[in-house]
Amino acid sequence: MSDRSAIEWTGATWNPVTGCDRVSPGCDHCYAMTLAKRLKAMGSDKYQTDGDPRTSGPGFGVTIHPRSLDEPFRWRSPRTVFVNSMADLFHARVALWFIREVFEVRGATPQHTYQILTKRSLRLRRLAHKLEWPSNVWMGVSVENVDAFRRIEDLRQVPAAVRFLSCEPLLGPLDGINLGSIDWVIAGGESGPNFRPIDPQWVRHIRDTCTAADVPFFFKQWGGRTPKAFGRELDGRCWDEMPLIEIRNPDPRTTSRVHADPMLATAPTESAQRSNPGQLVRQR
Repeated sequence: MSDRSAIEWTGATWNPVTGCDRVSPGCDHCYAMTLAKRLKAMGSDKYQTDGDPRTSGPGFGVTIHPRSLDEPFRWRSPRTVFVNSMADLFHARVALWFIREVFEVRGATPQHTYQILTKRSLRLRRLAHKLEWPSNVWMGVSVENVDAFRRIEDLRQVPAAVRFLSCEPLLGPLDGINLGSIDWVIAGGESGPNFRPIDPQWVRHIRDTCTAADVPFFFKQWGGRTPKAFGRELDGRCWDEMPLIEIRNPDPRTTSRVHADPMLATAPTESAQRSNPGQLVRQR
């Protein structure tokens, strides 16, 4: 677990599961697989199980870590937490009982907001009704090209407070993307020595579609040999829009809405606190 993250749209990472297998073109140059190999060589306990060499790699075998379940309780101040930056919680080899344990931790730590991302949307949809969905859970799917649109349809069936898309690495145009029941979209280019270039028009189309649908848009990076090689600006500015959250006012009959802070998603901004003191009740 890291209480600080270099990922622009989150504040921390928590990995009660590590390891994965490639399932689509977006996995071809997986940063987590490369990092797991390095961590294994460094002797990290979490990365000593090797995965199938056809779909995974050294130190990247799917492994659950029950002792990591208590880590979020150590943070007293609210944080935005990306769950399993080094795995996919809905991998077939992660048992339902353990997924439930992870969800129970989220429910017991309402001061944090948890962001989950999966490429295994079919299993997500099939298990969704067997899980409790506390209001501090944001659920997302990866959408690297039009072939991944089916994941969006699965996500719509999930009763998460915030449903989001991660279009990273963006590998092609997403013409015809439907943002109905979607609350947030992230887009970004691939990074690493074998990065696949991104077309600016692909990004503009996503941004314009979000604008038309009143969906917050977050542009993470252009990508390149390093994540910051070509910066983050699109048409002269950074796009750091976040989902809306609702704040209960002193009058319980009314609420106010403010944009979440990626470093502190469960708390309103200072200006919002001054004008709308109260308690976060849910995200949209």
